[in-house]
Amino acid sequence: MTFDCYLAHTLSLYYIHAQGATTFECDLGPLGLAPRCNCCFTLALLPVVGPQDFCVADLTGPQGPAGYSCKSPSNVTANDFVFTGFRKAGNTTNLIKAAVSPAFDAQFPGVNGLGVSIARLDLAPAGVIPMHTHPGASEILIVVQGSIVTGFVSNANQVFVKKLLKGDVMVFPQGLLHFQINGGGSTAVAFASFSSANPGLQITDFALFGNTLSSMLVEKTTFLDDAQVKKLKAVLGGSG
Repeated sequence: MTFDCYLAHTLSLYYIHAQGATTFECDLGPLGLAPRCNCCFTLALLPVVGPQDFCVADLTGPQGPAGYSCKSPSNVTANDFVFTGFRKAGNTTNLIKAAVSPAFDAQFPGVNGLGVSIARLDLAPAGVIPMHTHPGASEILIVVQGSIVTGFVSNANQVFVKKLLKGDVMVFPQGLLHFQINGGGSTAVAFASFSSANPGLQITDFALFGNTLSSMLVEKTTFLDDAQVKKLKAVLGGSG
């Protein structure tokens, strides 16, 4: 294959450094500056290795900040890329009359390392997903049944609330407090997608009243009285 001398020289130098397997012969003229011929050269290219296609989670190992380590590709099957846990509604017979069924990397190994995940939300009448945050991801919510009143609070304490009907979509920026409430008299169902395989979850009510943080500290930081704090701790399983 014949190329312009200068181009050939440039390309060959590139491949000499990048591939280490190039032969190049060319007469570049006096002082090597003025090409006076065409040059023939041969490129012996090494196989090009692209980015890794996937990293199916090896759930037998620990989970780190970047997710799970990769299962050996020889052990990966089509089942690793399929999640069937949304076929049935979640159990809403609980305090909040709601259920969240996650398909994060721990439940859906195929999303590990891909920066995506999804969850199903089922809200019975009067059901609520309390104020919470996802520290590791933004969220997009789509309602597929019923209606949901939802919203978030910005870092400037600006409130954005909307009643969503079937087919409506709302986005929640990463790390901001948000909530979902059944907006009607029938069961509501929605799906939430996330920009992380493990978006994380912290529910404000449980962070305050569902652990061993002392009642005295909760009272001082929330301005609630002792009776209110103890009542909420009793409901949410806290102590202290």
